[in-house]
Amino acid sequence: MQSCELVTLVSSIACCLAQGRTADEIALLSCIFSQLGDTLETIAAHQALCCGNDKNDNINDDIFFGFQGERRRER
Repeated sequence: MQSCELVTLVSSIACCLAQGRTADEIALLSCIFSQLGDTLETIAAHQALCCGNDKNDNINDDIFFGFQGERRRER
């Protein structure tokens, strides 16, 4: 997918989500998706900083159990 196609897709999704909603509902959706984007950025930065290049690393363990040198698995 090219950049312009992605922008068009995202804009189309936004228009569909906004259709039939009040200004307050649209504002709430905007806040929710902004927080989602910020949280994804935080997770990506944490992985880059703390997890190195280990592709098998599970970021959810770090989120729920705290980052530790050795993983603590509770299954």
